Order: sequence, then structure tokens, then C-alpha cells
Amino acid sequence: MYPENSIEEAVQRLIERRTVKVIHMLEPGPSDAQMHKILSAAIRVPDHGKLAPWRFIEFNGDARVAFGEVLGRCYQVQKPEATEAQIAHEAARFLRAPRVVAVISRVKHEHKIPVWEQTLSAGAACQNLLVAANLVGFVAQWLTEWYAYDKGVDQALGLEQDERVAGYIYIGSAAEKPPERPRATLDEVHSQWVAPS
Repeated sequence: MYPENSIEEAVQRLIERRTVKVIHMLEPGPSDAQMHKILSAAIRVPDHGKLAPWRFIEFNGDARVAFGEVLGRCYQVQKPEATEAQIAHEAARFLRAPRVVAVISRVKHEHKIPVWEQTLSAGAACQNLLVAANLVGFVAQWLTEWYAYDKGVDQALGLEQDERVAGYIYIGSAAEKPPERPRATLDEVHSQWVAPS
């Protein structure tokens, strides 16, 4: 029988999962081996047509600083009136967490699999990254922010015509578990379909 057994601890971790904001993230981040495991889990998502309609660009160590220079320049193009302090703030965005992964949605418009399903698969890859990071023992936040929609940033990432940023996943450690926030109850979002009489 597959799967062979229930992993109750993992299910409970999912039920209790909370986003830790990047401003509260700390070192250490995942090791290379841990990141390999997290990314390997990220690609195990529904993928109709076996298209792999996503890819990952990781920023680690000095690459976060170098890409910050790109963010600073692109922000200055968007906001010519920006102060040096504002530009420096934008350039430091990837330094908020030890690891950052850009999840790139790459749809194939000519394929029989609907674009919507391909896009959802990229979203599922983002979610698997969050969940896997949590199960490995780290915290993560899925953000877009302005640079997920900036043409200059897209160019620096080397995006193709049918590619776009699905999200930036920030991964690190947290000093403490964040408090619970108000959420919809299961009764509010769940129903059973009943055939009309």
C-alpha cells in the first residue's frame, strides 16, 4: 500500500505552520545539503503534462549583495526621486534572510495543458518550498514585492518571454515561534456537495 504509513508529526507541523516575516529571520540558513533536500521537495508538485513549468534561481552569500545592486539600480529607475537611503534600503532586501529562492513560472502557451494549470503548478512549487523548509527545521516567507513585477529585474534574472516571477521565498531561522493570527475556520471554508433533489 502506498503511502505505507501516516506521519502524524509532519501533519501537525503543517497545521501549526506560521509565516515568519523576513524582518524577524536570523542566521543560520539551510546548508547546501539541506537546500538540496528542500528544493528536491519543491519539484514534487502536480505537473500535468510533465512540463516542469517552473524553475528556481537561488541567492546565497555574496550573490545576495550583488543582486541587491541590481535592485537598487532598478528601484532608482522606477523612482528617480528616491533618496540614497531609500535606494540602500531596496538594495538590502535579499540580506534579510540567509537564503532566497526566486521561483520562476514558465508557461508553454502552445501546449494542450491549460496555462492556468501550469501557473498553479508554479504556485504549488512555492508552497512546497515553504513546507519543506519548515519540515527541515527552518522558517520561510513567500513574497513578491515590487521587484517581482519589474522589467529590469526580470532582465537581470534572465527571464524568457513566457516567464515571470511567481515569488521570492526567503528562508532562515527564527528566535521564537510567532503568535497565532486570526484565520478562517474550517467550517467557514469547507462544505459537502449534495446532489440536487
